[in-house]
Amino acid sequence: MGKTYQEAIENSNIVSKTDVDGVITFVNDEFCKISGFTKEELIGSNHNIVRHPDVPKENFTLLWDTILSKKPYKTTVKNKCKDGSTVYLNTTITPILDEEENVKEFIAIRYDVTKEVELKETLQKKEEELELLNKTLEQRVLEQTAQLIELNQTLEQRVEEEIAKNEEKQKMLFWQSRMASLGQMLANIAHQWRQPLTELSLTMFNIKKSAKSSDLKKLDEYYKDSLIIIDNMSQTIDDFSNFFNPNKPKEKFLLCDAINESLLITKKLLQKENIFIKKEFQEIEVFGVLNEFSQVIINLIQNSSEAFKLNNIEDKKILIKTEKKDNKVLIIFKDNAGGVKKKDLEKIFEPYFTTKHQSNGTGLGLFMSKMIIEKSLDGEIEALNSDSGLEFIIKIPLGE
Repeated sequence: MGKTYQEAIENSNIVSKTDVDGVITFVNDEFCKISGFTKEELIGSNHNIVRHPDVPKENFTLLWDTILSKKPYKTTVKNKCKDGSTVYLNTTITPILDEEENVKEFIAIRYDVTKEVELKETLQKKEEELELLNKTLEQRVLEQTAQLIELNQTLEQRVEEEIAKNEEKQKMLFWQSRMASLGQMLANIAHQWRQPLTELSLTMFNIKKSAKSSDLKKLDEYYKDSLIIIDNMSQTIDDFSNFFNPNKPKEKFLLCDAINESLLITKKLLQKENIFIKKEFQEIEVFGVLNEFSQVIINLIQNSSEAFKLNNIEDKKILIKTEKKDNKVLIIFKDNAGGVKKKDLEKIFEPYFTTKHQSNGTGLGLFMSKMIIEKSLDGEIEALNSDSGLEFIIKIPLGE
């Protein structure tokens, strides 16, 4: 019976024996297999042949103090194999006593926990990196929030300058429209972040699940996904901060760049509402402020989105086209949302006029768009009903 137990232990564990001086007197096949040494190399050698140089000497002092006092010693040992690789073994060393209760030898029974230890170390490293990324992201959000507050104050200053140039009513309308645009942009920021935050939460759940199943490949894959999502969220902050920059002077800019910036800002809205954008661009430069013109395009897109909902349009399409004509550049914005009534078309650029429910808009968007086209770009804008929807034609003088 004793021999049967011995064979069972040797077949399922890593076993070795040493004398009282730590010289190996017996090793089983599993010990040879994991260490890479042969029985001939091991038997007669001191057990420190597999000692890893990273393990502090104090560990071995405690080990010898324990087993020489005739008590078993349990620990996870870091060993070095013959080929230089590292293994972690969950080890129990038991003193064997003779008839006079003196220690005559030691038997060590081990099992391999290398994968578990490496997984734990990998998880700890990933947690530390994610924690650092989280702190960095929090800091960036704080910094960008402070910049947005500062930009908001600068907006107020710019509005005050406009107030000095116009009649009292027009100044107030300009102020209200700027604040409405700021609200719309903040809503877009929230919309841009909602989906990646959900994805990040799901990815973190998958990391936890992969850790439990010891799937290192999946763990690394989900970790890289987390980094991509966080990087995209940081890029979103940069995109919106650039859009809000109030210090951009009038300069030449490509219309296609301004329109593409508008499409980037409204990307999530377009995806959510399943709106197809058809672009027909010529490479044309105009003189003005790029992000103010982008604001006009954003407002037109948002108006079309509301019209699609109001009229229950399923196949939603918007055409944005640029072309040169008679020393001017034409920007044509056309949707298939059904257009507006003729009596409403005549008042479409008036302040506070809106075809939406009062809770959905102020009616200042198109008024503000007209102001930007006329004041910032020396142009003009008109609206007309096309065959399937509303068409806006913007005319801007070509820059020298």
